[in-house]
Amino acid sequence: MTSPASAADASASSAPAPAAPDDADRSPLVVVLAGGLSHERDVSIRSGRRVAESLRSTGLDVVVHDVDADLLPFLRDTRPDVVWPLLHGASGEDGSVRDVLEMARVPYVGTGPRASRVVWNKPIAKAALLEAGLATPDYVTLPQSLFRDLGAQPVLDTIVRHVGLPLVVKPTEGGSALGVSIVSRAEDLPRAMVECFAYGETALIERAIDGVELAVSVIDGPDGAEALPAVEIVAEDGYDYAARYVAGETEFFAPARLTREQATHVADVAVRAHRALRLRHLSRTDLILDGSGTAHVLEVNVAPGMTEMSLLPQAATASGRDLAELYRSIVDRALLPAR
Repeated sequence: MTSPASAADASASSAPAPAAPDDADRSPLVVVLAGGLSHERDVSIRSGRRVAESLRSTGLDVVVHDVDADLLPFLRDTRPDVVWPLLHGASGEDGSVRDVLEMARVPYVGTGPRASRVVWNKPIAKAALLEAGLATPDYVTLPQSLFRDLGAQPVLDTIVRHVGLPLVVKPTEGGSALGVSIVSRAEDLPRAMVECFAYGETALIERAIDGVELAVSVIDGPDGAEALPAVEIVAEDGYDYAARYVAGETEFFAPARLTREQATHVADVAVRAHRALRLRHLSRTDLILDGSGTAHVLEVNVAPGMTEMSLLPQAATASGRDLAELYRSIVDRALLPAR
C-alpha cells in the first residue's frame, strides 16, 4: 500500500513545470494526529476523524496520522504546513509530543509544551489557578506509596476528617474521568483509591462542590481569548467515561440554563484560566457553579475532545458558528507567524 508520504511525493513529481506557482497556490496541508497508546485512544481517533472531515470541507488538504515510528519520517518527507494534535492522555497532553514537534520545527495547533505540562498535572494547575485568584475546590495530593508507609486506614481516616464528605478522588494526570470517583460514604473511599491508582501513582482528593456542572470552551481570536457559550452537564450518576461518550447517558444544555450574569461570570473565569495558564488557540475549562454564584474550576484541558458528544463542538454550535469554519479559523491562527 502506498504511504501518504509516497503519494505526496508522487503527486509532486508529476506536477507540470513550473512548480513554484502550483506550490504557492496549493491548499495548506494539515496533519491531524489521532490515536496514540493512552487509555483514551478511541476517543482521540473519533475526535481526529471528525475534525479532519470538517477541515476537508473547507478546502484544506488533510491527512490523519497516528503517533508511531512512522510519524517523524512522514513529517520530514511531507513537510506539512501545520499539525493538529488531537491526542488525549499521556504524551498527547503532557507536552512531550509538542516538544518533538517544536524540535522538528513543525507549526502546530494548541498550547506549547511547558504550559501543557502545567495543565496536565492537576495539582500544579490548581496552584496556578489559585495564584491567579480563581476558585478551585480544596484538595490534597497523596502518592500510593504513602498509604503503604503510614498504613492505609489511618491515612483514609485523616482524609475524611480533613477534606470532608462528599469528596472526589481522581488521578493527578489523565482525562475522560478515568479513575475518578465521587465518595459520599467513608466506607467507599478505599475502593475509590484503588480505582484511582489503577490509572496513576498519585491521587488528587478534593472537596466535592454542590452546584451546576459546566464546561466553558475558549478560542483565541483576532481580539484575544473568547469564551463560547457554557454547556451544562446533567449526569444522574456522575459525569464518568460512559456519561461522556455513550449516547443517552447524559443530558446536555447548550447554552447552559444560566442567567446573563452567571453566563458572563463563568465565561470570564474560563478566559482568566486560559490566560493564567498561558494556553494557546483553544482550551476547555470544567467548573462547578455553586449556589452562592462562585465558579469553582475543576480542571482545564489543552486538547478538548471533538467527538459527536464532546463539549467544545456543542458550545460552538450553540454560538451559531459553523464547526468547519471554526476549525479552519483555528488552523489559520496556528499558521500565523509566532509573535
